[in-house]
Amino acid sequence: WYQRRVRGKLIDNYEDKDGIRKREIDQIGGPNEFQEFYNRLRKLKDYHKKHSNEIAAPMVMEFLELKNLRENPDENEEMVEFTDEEGYGKYLDLHECYEQFVNLKHATKIDYLTYLTSFDRLFEFPKDKKLNADYKKYLMSLQDYLVGFLHRINPLMNFNAETDRILEDFDEKWATGTFPGWARDPTSAMKSGNVLDLAPFDSAEELASLGLDRLKTALQALNLKCGGTLEERAIRLYSTKGRDLNDLDPSAYAKNKKSRDEGQKQQEVAHLEAFIYHYTELLSEQRTATRENVERRQARTADEVDDDDVDDVDDNDDDDEELVPYNPKNLPLGWDGKPIPYWLYKLHGLNLYFNCEICGNFKYRGPKAFQRHFAEWRHAHGMRCLGIPNTAHFANVTLIEDARALWEKIKAEKNKDKFQKETEEEFEDSHGNVVSRKVYNDLKRQGLL
Repeated sequence: WYQRRVRGKLIDNYEDKDGIRKREIDQIGGPNEFQEFYNRLRKLKDYHKKHSNEIAAPMVMEFLELKNLRENPDENEEMVEFTDEEGYGKYLDLHECYEQFVNLKHATKIDYLTYLTSFDRLFEFPKDKKLNADYKKYLMSLQDYLVGFLHRINPLMNFNAETDRILEDFDEKWATGTFPGWARDPTSAMKSGNVLDLAPFDSAEELASLGLDRLKTALQALNLKCGGTLEERAIRLYSTKGRDLNDLDPSAYAKNKKSRDEGQKQQEVAHLEAFIYHYTELLSEQRTATRENVERRQARTADEVDDDDVDDVDDNDDDDEELVPYNPKNLPLGWDGKPIPYWLYKLHGLNLYFNCEICGNFKYRGPKAFQRHFAEWRHAHGMRCLGIPNTAHFANVTLIEDARALWEKIKAEKNKDKFQKETEEEFEDSHGNVVSRKVYNDLKRQGLL
């Protein structure tokens, strides 16, 4: 919110619509810069002589306001929110889009990790299967998420300029038929007729010399009416020279509404794909980090654990070792798969369990894990649900009632530290005595000043 406000002010200053900034730069950078400096200094002195009793708020007040916004984020109107999967903008959370993709009728059923690698390869999807409502809905959901994610991690990005750049590039590729996944079929022009280059012809009479059949195929290639006499066909075809087909009279087109509607739908779907291609390229760094994070979290799947157990059983049978290690006290296993020593178990306090009500009565084993959990996502989520910032003041606080009481006490102390104008503001009378605001106003009303 604050970044967008500052960005708006900076843009207004640099655009300089009223010309004040340009005039000021010209005056300061002119040949009489010292004279301009002393003129402004004299104006400042005159102003302060006329308004000597005015009290200006020091700049420190502005910095205190910014500090208050940082320390009390719950009082801010607009806060950027990220899901736990997104890690405050480090990773993408495409699970909802993935669910929509795998439920498409003609989509290949892939896992989430493969989807992260290929979700922008829309050109591989069959073109004849892209015109259904489910696919368009999936593209709109994916585009909305990518745009929203970019807004949250980069609020200063000029999205209007990015949109113009995407549309310009899309229109160029669509007109030439080179947009990925929507390449024109070279045989379609042969089926509907050959397009005729009108540059060598200067009049409709010259076109008429080509004959009825050639004019008919040329008109069919442009989806125009191809009936009528030779002169009518020549005039109709020559009227398209140097003009955009969209500017022609709709009555000149052949009655093939279904074909035009299908072409419009194709362009709408391709338009969504163009936005997804561009935004995915802008988020390439987060996409790579997301794929690595998912690989790291899926490094040991259930199948791999079962395979490792089978391998351990085979190795133990070959080496005549025991299948299950002797562990009567149910001690944790070390890196070698054997129970850790009992003295180490007691030293780390792993026999102690600590309960945290803020984390939903989750139990932590050992003081080290208990202390570490205050900076982890579970405790932070619980504090956020209570509307309390997870700061160092709340370390070792596990009860909801204690956390709320401490938060009320902190807010009360902050209110006490605020500047009280009625009691702390000081004035100086005509004799140089420093008095409070209330005393000064009483003396002033009595005419003793």
